[in-house]
Amino acid sequence: MTATAHRPGPRSAVMRARVTSPAELSKDRARALELTPVSRETLDRLDRFAGLLLQCQRHVNLIAPSTETSLWTRHIADSLQLLELAPQGRIWADLGAGAGFPGLVIGCALAEVPGAGVHLIESNLKKAAFLREAVRATDIPAVVHERRIADFVSEPPERIDIVTARAVAPLAELLAAAYPLLIKGALGLFPKGQGVDAELTEAAKCWSIKTSLAVSRTEPRARIVVVRGVERLTGPHPRSGSRRR
Repeated sequence: MTATAHRPGPRSAVMRARVTSPAELSKDRARALELTPVSRETLDRLDRFAGLLLQCQRHVNLIAPSTETSLWTRHIADSLQLLELAPQGRIWADLGAGAGFPGLVIGCALAEVPGAGVHLIESNLKKAAFLREAVRATDIPAVVHERRIADFVSEPPERIDIVTARAVAPLAELLAAAYPLLIKGALGLFPKGQGVDAELTEAAKCWSIKTSLAVSRTEPRARIVVVRGVERLTGPHPRSGSRRR
């Protein structure tokens, strides 16, 4: 019987395409640190986190494969820039924490700040397991809550200073999800893409919002929605659902 040479199937080809180039990653890391400089101690924690994420990415889809080589600018620096918008914030809540952006990155930066802490809320079992492993690896003051967002916000374990969510749901739904925290004085920081104006228009149909927009350092067309107050308007409201509930 004639031997037939093995040909890699489509899945093998996809896996090969996902291999991250160390040179590209190093270049992206340097650019990210120019955009959002951090201390040597914070950088050490971020390096551990990035290494673990890329290792686990082989088995669990934590970030889009197309963004692996831009991990530092697209995800890490994009998360770090939130800190300058809330320099006095100590207790953060990341709703739908996913792969740890922005919450786990924030935790890496605040690890040596007295009284600081981050709550990472994630209902997906695999992603929650990754977050717990990342918290251990980086030794940061963070707690992973493997539960629905609605359950966490209804009974938070402590007063939340900052509530954030990234790539979870449209703004109107985020406001509904975060409302129990926002009405108790939490500042909302919600990174959004270039469609932010449309999301604000839609949200204004259901909410009266005290808000401002900050330009993203990592993507000039993107904005960070800063919510300093919110009130419900009369009439139907969007469900406080999200993609990670």
